[in-house]
This record gives sequence, structure tokens and C-alpha cells, in this order.
Amino acid sequence: MTILAIAASPALSATTGGAAAGSAAAPVATTPTATAPAIHLSPITAKSRRLTYKGPIYQKTATGEVIPYVAPAPAAQLTNATGGSAVSGATATTADTKPQLLVPGSLARYVNGLAAAPMSAPEAVQKVIWAGNEIIGLPYIFGGGHASFDSPGYDCSGTVSYALHGGGLLTTPEDSSEFMVWGSHGAGRWIAVFGNAGHAYMDVAGLRLDTSAADDPTDQQGPRWRPLRIANGGFTVRHPLGL
Repeated sequence: MTILAIAASPALSATTGGAAAGSAAAPVATTPTATAPAIHLSPITAKSRRLTYKGPIYQKTATGEVIPYVAPAPAAQLTNATGGSAVSGATATTADTKPQLLVPGSLARYVNGLAAAPMSAPEAVQKVIWAGNEIIGLPYIFGGGHASFDSPGYDCSGTVSYALHGGGLLTTPEDSSEFMVWGSHGAGRWIAVFGNAGHAYMDVAGLRLDTSAADDPTDQQGPRWRPLRIANGGFTVRHPLGL
């Protein structure tokens, strides 16, 4: 009587976790299961409408160096009723000299009318914030920012479009209805764009870029950084993919 001994194939042992017949059993290495990091969304509703910040502030220079920020003289700050300088003959490019502000952490901060980008944010998010700063103080103009990104004033969706374009996230200006289907659904890690048929605004790392003074104690119109709204009902929420 002939007995055939059939050895377990190495392929089978690899898939079942056993060892091939005739070889010494080796300990099976176990790799701890990687846990996906929790995604912490940027806040999109206000716990407080106060924008006071007293922490350290830095500035990114034209050469990329990060240095402590020295605030300008009070006369140069955005303190007048319209939120900026005279707009006669002005264009969006007149604000190119506004500093590229940075603060530690993951939240944008309000500094003399401008937004300071969080150091831990991706570069695209920082650029969105700095682009938004370029048009702060310009007036509200219906249709402004749609024929061209450069404009003497901006409407709500033109403001959002300009900032997103500055971060390399938008190539053509969108209107408020188009923002309802732009990007990905829901709020992002850093950016949330709110749109409906009549209005659009954007939250970036905890600050709101908006032409409407809703939920803003200053009651100033035109493109400005403002506190987050108490609620965002009636708007579709979208975000750029990955942000």
C-alpha cells in the first residue's frame, strides 16, 4: 500500500498564516492596526463674536523668512467706518503690500483688520487667507470680481472667488448658486464655503470672509474678515477637496 504525503504549499501557508510542511514553524509577525487620525473640522459657528487676539504674530517676508510682526502706526490700520482706504481709482492690486501674517496653531486670528494664517495650515490655505487680505477695505460692488479677478470692488461670491483663486483653488469666478455645487460636500478641515441663490461667504480656519455684516458687531459692509455666524441655516456647505 503506497501512501502519498502531500506537503502544504508555501502559497497556502502564506495565506493561512501557517508554515510549509517540513519546515520549522516561524513566529508570525503582527503589525499593529494603524488607526486613521481623527479629522478635526475647522469651527463654522461662533462660540463668541469677539475677535481679540493677544498672542504672538509673525510675518512671512518676500524671501520666505518668518520674522516677528511689527504693527504699523495706528493711522495706517483699518479703523475707519468703511474698513479701508479711499477707493477712488483703486484696484485689488493696490493692497499687494499687505503683510503675510502668521500665528501659531491651527486657527486664523484677527489682527488690525487682517487675518493671520495659522502656521500649521497647508500652504494653499495660508494663501487663501492672504489673498482675502488683499481686498479687505474695498467696497461692495454688485458683480464685482466676476468679469475679472481684479476689480475696484467685490460682491459676495466675487470675494470668495478672489480668495480661493489666490490659493490656487479656483480658476474662474463663481456666483453664489455655482458655489452650491462647487468642490466637495460639507465643511472641510480648513475651509467651508456657504452658498445659496442669493449669497455666498466662506469660513477659513475659524474666521469668516464675507461682504455681509450679519452677526458682525461692527456692522461694516464690503469684503471683511468677521466672526463666525451663530448659525448657517439656509446655505449649502461645500469645501475644496482635501482641505
